[in-house]
Amino acid sequence: MNKISEKTIDIEKVLKSKMGDKARWVPRPAISWLKHIVHQDEVNAFLWDSRELVGTPWLDACVKYLDMQLEVSGMENLPDKDDGRLYTFVSNHPLGGIDGVALGSVIGRHYDSRFRYLVNDLLMNLPGLAPLCIPINKTGNQSRSFPAMVENGFKSDYHMLMFPAGLCSRKQDGQIKDLPWKKTFVSKSVEYHRDVVPIHFSGQNSSFFYRLSGFCDKHIKKVNVAMLFLVDEMYKNVHKTFHVTIGKPIPWQTFDKSKSPAQWAQYVKDTVYRLPLGNS
Repeated sequence: MNKISEKTIDIEKVLKSKMGDKARWVPRPAISWLKHIVHQDEVNAFLWDSRELVGTPWLDACVKYLDMQLEVSGMENLPDKDDGRLYTFVSNHPLGGIDGVALGSVIGRHYDSRFRYLVNDLLMNLPGLAPLCIPINKTGNQSRSFPAMVENGFKSDYHMLMFPAGLCSRKQDGQIKDLPWKKTFVSKSVEYHRDVVPIHFSGQNSSFFYRLSGFCDKHIKKVNVAMLFLVDEMYKNVHKTFHVTIGKPIPWQTFDKSKSPAQWAQYVKDTVYRLPLGNS
């Protein structure tokens, strides 16, 4: 895990680590632009100010820093923290970052931090978040160990919080919706007898982001360029109110042989999008 310094996020160091000596040929305006897009100074200031916090307290600090107003309905649907069972919490992923932070804050407080994320390994660079993460890097050298990481998560004594789409939502046919959900959470929840708790998170990114992600998904499939802009999108969403709706747990026995795991994943996704917003 990286140590906190006053410059934990350092674009120039990242470029040098990725490009070696060729990094010196990157134009200074391009470096300045990258620092601006990832809000290097603002992020470093927050990481430094919150350097003593880890886990759920750090997530709570993020929510406060971003001035997120969370209106949560369905708290009564969260299983009792002392019932001796483990659960899989699954949600849509409209924002690609702060939705995960916000849900982690809600789940972490309810279950005394006894949960873990399956996340992209880039997020392991955030020391306050790292203790809550089982790192996933499906595009790099860790791709071969992806199944083992998932297995370790479900074998653990922690609840799992997952975003089965993997990537954040895209604009499809005029609607902001997740990409198809991966079936892993279904098969592993059945294997380890974990009921699945569906959660819907409201919100969306900017029109620019959806145009960019749509272009990248179509023409630049090997590199997720849109991810570079997610920090900027996060700052565009400060001071906003988000509705979180928690549905009733779906017993793991529901996922029988009448449908394939992929079809059950679609069923749960549909259930999430049918959850009422707010108290309606």
